[in-house]
Amino acid sequence: MAELRSDKVPAFREYAIEETRRDSLSQSPSTDETGWPLPLRSLQRPLNPRSKALSTDCIPRQTILKALASRPLTISNPNTSTSSLTNMLANKSQASPPSDDRRRGSNASQTLSTALSNLQLSGYLDRSPATARLVLQSPCYFHQRFDDAVNIKKVLEEIADDEWLSHSRLVQTATGVREVSKQLQRRPIKRAVRNVMIVTKARDNSLVHLTREVAEWLLSTPRYGSKLGVNVYVDAKLRNSKRFDAPGLLQKDPLFAQMLHFWTPDLCWSSPDKFDLVLTLGGDGTVLFTSWLFQRVVPPVLCFSLGSLGFLTNFEFSDHKSQLNAVMGEVGMRVNLRMRFTCTVFRRDRSKSAELNAVEEGEQFEVLNELVIDRGPSPYVSNLELYADDDLLTVVQADGCIFSTPTGSTAYSLSAGGSLMHPSIPGILLTPICPHTLSFRPMVLSDSHLLRIAVPNSSRSTAYCSFDGKGRVELRQGDYVTVEASQYPFPTVVSNNNEWFTSVQRALRWNTRGAIQKSWDGDADAEDGDHEDEQWDIDTDAGLAGTDSGIGPSEDGDAFSPNPMRRQMSMLSM
Repeated sequence: MAELRSDKVPAFREYAIEETRRDSLSQSPSTDETGWPLPLRSLQRPLNPRSKALSTDCIPRQTILKALASRPLTISNPNTSTSSLTNMLANKSQASPPSDDRRRGSNASQTLSTALSNLQLSGYLDRSPATARLVLQSPCYFHQRFDDAVNIKKVLEEIADDEWLSHSRLVQTATGVREVSKQLQRRPIKRAVRNVMIVTKARDNSLVHLTREVAEWLLSTPRYGSKLGVNVYVDAKLRNSKRFDAPGLLQKDPLFAQMLHFWTPDLCWSSPDKFDLVLTLGGDGTVLFTSWLFQRVVPPVLCFSLGSLGFLTNFEFSDHKSQLNAVMGEVGMRVNLRMRFTCTVFRRDRSKSAELNAVEEGEQFEVLNELVIDRGPSPYVSNLELYADDDLLTVVQADGCIFSTPTGSTAYSLSAGGSLMHPSIPGILLTPICPHTLSFRPMVLSDSHLLRIAVPNSSRSTAYCSFDGKGRVELRQGDYVTVEASQYPFPTVVSNNNEWFTSVQRALRWNTRGAIQKSWDGDADAEDGDHEDEQWDIDTDAGLAGTDSGIGPSEDGDAFSPNPMRRQMSMLSM
């Protein structure tokens, strides 16, 4: 991350480099030494949070780049031949004087803004920031099905000139959108699964053997009228693994050489639609790694439980053949669209020629579990300003705060005292970490909010933020990070209707008591015949059998009433 912050390449050259990589065969961001993909390099553009035109309500540039990378680029001018944005920026960049870096950086921002304004991105730039998020279409397969069912753009256009029916029409549309969202998760999707990607821990020897077993079974099992199976993509680290033994697998059938492939993080970034199904062999960490690989569109993910806890892994590996046959066959798959966060880092421009409160857009991450902002090694309490749609909500004074998705409510947020949330509930769970005031309790915010967490200029110390436990970034005075609901959900294949409750009961022992309270009938485990001849060992009236002895009959044979007042009156009359 330090390399990204210290890069002083002008914006247009920086963007051209990334576009050139994306247009090549290995088009995607580079990876670090652990194999995790680095985010897109920042597009440095001065922003003023006080300016209405350049407020944080606008979609970040890197989100636009993700949409641009998912569809072909077209130029609105019909007289201009269709070309990539890279060539446009490269041609205009030659007119900039190379001697003055600051002037080149200023021209880069203007050039990039002009180039983006000429693109037809589903009419995004012709809309106001309030409706821009609705117009920006997603290339996700599940979003395309949703767009076909409810055309929100058409509805907004129809009610624009109708003041009388606008409210009722919006209510009907909102109800229809919720119903469509329910049906997407209830009805199975029957697709011909041609390409299967397997994600596992390459350093775990036992998992490598299981990966070899699953890969060989998928390659050799006939499907869809073919004598062989489907194409299989395994981790490129297993290419030379002796335990996986790729050469020995290819010797079993010559056609396997055309069906066995190796995936890399670059391939997951550049061609996520290549995979029809993703299998994870491991625990929740393997699922989070899969979310990190697919920073844009995510294929359906089927998670086998081979870890320790397994909140997200609801399929047993011992029955993997029958489960895969059902998912890839006539039964189909039911998918739960798990909500993700789009977190964008903005840093204050600290150059001498920078304007007041000018910021530069930095890294962007798609988060499945949570965004954590803490004080790091500083001995001072964190002082963070929390904004919702540019309105100040509160000043967080604590060791830090957690912004969790419903999926991440069973992770770090739960350890810090947060509540459990069902993954189908859209919301942002705010959980403070050891707050300075005891009244600062966890709360659930609407997923429609655009949250902004800023380190004020008067703060004594900096803050550190981490995204799903990865990509730890320092926020200095004047920096901030934005959190909003992502347009790229994380689809997981559903095993049964109550899989979330089952996982909570299994992993957390939720509401599990050591012993069950005995009933008045005696031993609940005894057979029914044992209770027929059972007699009370104390002298009680037949009508009061089974009651407490303090309410039984008196020595005179009169039963005292359970009511204290009536009992006192009875004693006085006696």
